[in-house]
Amino acid sequence: MAFYVYILASKRNGTLYIGSTDDLSRRVWQHKTKELRGFTSKYDVKLLVWYDVFDTREAAFVRERQMKEWQRRWKLELIEKNNPDWEDLYETLNR
Repeated sequence: MAFYVYILASKRNGTLYIGSTDDLSRRVWQHKTKELRGFTSKYDVKLLVWYDVFDTREAAFVRERQMKEWQRRWKLELIEKNNPDWEDLYETLNR
C-alpha cells in the first residue's frame, strides 16, 4: 500500500491546501466534488498540483506536518519545480 502527501490549489498562485491519504484518486475526487465540507470546498481548492508517495502512513504524516509549517514561498517553489504549468495532475493519476 502507498501513502500520499498532496497539494491542491484553487488556481495558479491561489489558495493552497496540503493533505495526506492512502487513496489519492478518491481523496482528490472528494475535494473536486465538494464531498468533503470545509476549507477546500469553501475556497474552491480542487486542482491537484503536486504529490509525493511514501511507504508508510507515518512517513506521509510527518511530511505533511512539516510542509504545513513551510513558508508559502517554499510551497510555491516546490510546485513550480515539478509542475511549472500548474496542470491538474488528477487527470494523469489513472493512466
